[in-house]
Amino acid sequence: MIAANLTQLFMTFINGLHILDYNKVLDAYGHLSVRNPNNAATFFMSRNEAPALVTSPSDIVEYYVANASAVEPSPPSGFIERYIHSEIYKRFSGINAVVHSHSSAMIPYSISGVPLKPSIHLAGFLGEVVPVFDISQYYHDNDTQDLLVRTIPLGAALASKFSAGNSTESLPDHLVVLMQSHGFTTCSTDIETVVFQAIYSQTDAEVKSDALVIQHAFLDSNSNHHEGLVYLTQKQATDSWATDKGTIQRPWDLWVREVKVSPLYVNTLDP
Repeated sequence: MIAANLTQLFMTFINGLHILDYNKVLDAYGHLSVRNPNNAATFFMSRNEAPALVTSPSDIVEYYVANASAVEPSPPSGFIERYIHSEIYKRFSGINAVVHSHSSAMIPYSISGVPLKPSIHLAGFLGEVVPVFDISQYYHDNDTQDLLVRTIPLGAALASKFSAGNSTESLPDHLVVLMQSHGFTTCSTDIETVVFQAIYSQTDAEVKSDALVIQHAFLDSNSNHHEGLVYLTQKQATDSWATDKGTIQRPWDLWVREVKVSPLYVNTLDP
């Protein structure tokens, strides 16, 4: 097996962080990770820093999937919630990239009882059900209850929400999980795809929220009108995602250009 070029991977990783910030999926908080293509037992995340400010490989930390501990004995300060990433990689061998976000567009669907469903064709990956993870169900009496996924058991509980099964699998049944009063997490096979999913999950939530506002305003003035929102059927969602997966390079190239010309974002690996 030929070793993957980590320089290219890190360049894509840093671009991914900047793109997620540019599209307001991440801000000072939230994170992206990628599995090590040369060693599936480890993964990479940035150090504990705002995603927009990550600039070089010196900002990237390698962790063990087994327990989210750093490979280097004296690593830079890392994210508390790295267990989100390690436990998803542990459970799903085919997953190679994870995004965790505190998107304000997504959080209402984690606390309102209103389900998030694919309303646009670019969000077909949401499928019929987007699970909601309620971390309070997994706390013990003396746990720090700050909603952060700060332990292996809490990370494993979140990872289990991606699957309808009970055992280790290659790929999850769900690509997005909402986190009650916290945000959402999405996972995929590569950085470009997981970034696409994160951005269009947020876009779908924004579209649905706008539709709900319009619908309720219309119903208030038309009391005899009782139609609900229109969502993609399961086949429409499946077929749309099958098509969209073949076009991800198009928005990725645009997004890379957008962050490359912005003075906020610096990627020392991007020529």
